[in-house]
Amino acid sequence: MIRNTSTAYGSVTITLHWLMALLMVSLFAVGLYMTDLGYYDSLYHVLPWWHKSFGLLVMGLLLFRIIWKISNTKPAALPTHKPWEVTLATWTHRALYVLIFLIGISGYLISTAKGKGIEFFDWFEVPAFQELSADATDLVGEIHFYLAWSLILLAAAHAAAALKHHFIDRDDTLKHMTFRKQR
Repeated sequence: MIRNTSTAYGSVTITLHWLMALLMVSLFAVGLYMTDLGYYDSLYHVLPWWHKSFGLLVMGLLLFRIIWKISNTKPAALPTHKPWEVTLATWTHRALYVLIFLIGISGYLISTAKGKGIEFFDWFEVPAFQELSADATDLVGEIHFYLAWSLILLAAAHAAAALKHHFIDRDDTLKHMTFRKQR
C-alpha cells in the first residue's frame, strides 16, 4: 500500500520517515566531524560538499513529506495511546519538522555567506541571495550547531518513546512505522 489509510501508514510515509532519519543522523555526525578538520586534511573540502548536497536533499524531502502528509489520511491513534501521548507526539513531530527546516535555512545561509551558490551533487547550483558579514556568519553557524543538537536530542526522545511503546506498553506504535504487519 502506497498511501496511508485510517489504520496504517503507507510505504511512502514509512520510507520518508526512515530515509530522513538516516540522513539527519548522518548529517549530524559528519557535521560534528567536519568542525575538527584542519585546512590541510584531505576531507576538508570533500565533506562540506557532500554535507551541503545532502542537506539540500533533506530540505527537498521535507517539503515533499509535508505535502504528502497534508494530502494523505492520518492513521487513527491506537486505543492504547493516552490523550496526552497523542498531543505530545503531535507537537514533537511539528517541532522535528520546524527544526529540520531551520537547520536547512541556517545551513543555506552559512554556505552562501560569501555570495556563492551551493552545488547540488554537480547537477545544478542553488543560488546565493545575499552575502553575510563574518559576524553574522558566525552567529548563524552557532544557531545551526545548537539547532542540530536540539534536533538530535528531540529525535532521541522520539525514538525512546517508540521503544517504550514497543517494549513496555507492547503496542503496535513502532510497527506502524515499519513494513511489518500490525497485530
